[in-house]
Amino acid sequence: MPQLADKRKYLQPETVAMLNSMALRARMVVEGYIIGQHRSPYHGFSVEFAEHRAYGPGDEIRHIDWKLYGKTDRLYVKRYEEETNLRAHLIMDTSRSMAYSSGSVSKLQYASFLLAALSYLMINQQDAAGVVLFDESIRSFVPPKSTPSHLNTLLNTLDVESPGLDTRIEPVLHEMAERIRKRGLVVLISDLFDEPENIMKGLKHFRHRRQEVIVFHILDRKELEFDFNSRTRFKDMETGEEITTEPWHVRSDYTKLISELQSFYRKECRLNLIDYVPLFTDENLDRGLNEYFNKRQKLG
Repeated sequence: MPQLADKRKYLQPETVAMLNSMALRARMVVEGYIIGQHRSPYHGFSVEFAEHRAYGPGDEIRHIDWKLYGKTDRLYVKRYEEETNLRAHLIMDTSRSMAYSSGSVSKLQYASFLLAALSYLMINQQDAAGVVLFDESIRSFVPPKSTPSHLNTLLNTLDVESPGLDTRIEPVLHEMAERIRKRGLVVLISDLFDEPENIMKGLKHFRHRRQEVIVFHILDRKELEFDFNSRTRFKDMETGEEITTEPWHVRSDYTKLISELQSFYRKECRLNLIDYVPLFTDENLDRGLNEYFNKRQKLG
């Protein structure tokens, strides 16, 4: 039981933030997640028989085809080709607004931890994963691959220390919808602080291309509850505009606006068969991983 508790603590974003490399963060989150399950989620990939070849030094005995040996009196091993079940593009918002944090973990850090864990999971079950980082435009694009060595490339790309520029989500989504040729899974991780109708146009473009889509809406808890109790200076992290006010003057209108924003995304995504998942930076990372596996199972 102590070991169980020790591994599960790495589902806490604050604990993950203390680890010193993205590779270690990804591995510890995934191990903590798997320990919390009744059975391992590593399933679903398959291998396809390719051909026989003569047995040679270094080949594993378990791969010998004993039936063929009985017929030919010669040792042959079975060769297999791994089937990649899924191609996933992981698209992460790195704009200035993602740097906000009311605690020890910013939205950008949380998004990076989640995407790193998803990359680790996908590569380990031989799915092809690629990463796209954007702010006003695409800053990094690593095409999907399923090889183990590709994981390091993805994790290095995700290790973002500082945010980029302003947010322009719609043109990025349209560009990626045109660039992605094969059907698969598209994962968007963002605070979605842009024009909601325009964002939905971009997401619908993916659906028109018959892509499966998951949207992780990342927010800080204070952005939802507006839990400020004294005169506060608020600064727009993208425009630099500032306002100083008593929070109670604007709390009602603000919380209503955020609630309506979430309701809009929830409704529009449901109508377009898009999985919409609101996540907060003080939540365990396992919820995001669960959503991925739910979608993974639906895709067979």
